[in-house]
Amino acid sequence: MLAHTADIITFRMAEPSSDGIDAVPELPNPRQRWTVRRKASVVGADRGGWVPIEEICMLYNISVGEFLAWERHLDRYGVPGLRSTRNQIYRDTNKEARR
Repeated sequence: MLAHTADIITFRMAEPSSDGIDAVPELPNPRQRWTVRRKASVVGADRGGWVPIEEICMLYNISVGEFLAWERHLDRYGVPGLRSTRNQIYRDTNKEARR
């Protein structure tokens, strides 16, 4: 676990290491605009055990509910499901499926 949120940004490795251990995913700068790839990299960092969800939410100023929604959309619809413009369509689709 990283001690400070500033460490999350400064400790980056884009290339996998030669010893076969997975590299820390490239995390976006907190001031960057969200894209589907940036959201997916943050979810991957949590799932890989590199950064706990609490630190992600604090660093990026997002709620746990929003982060969990990203995970859910990624699991159900893949990376395109992380588009903010698609949220309404997916919500409507889920409501119709429950009827």
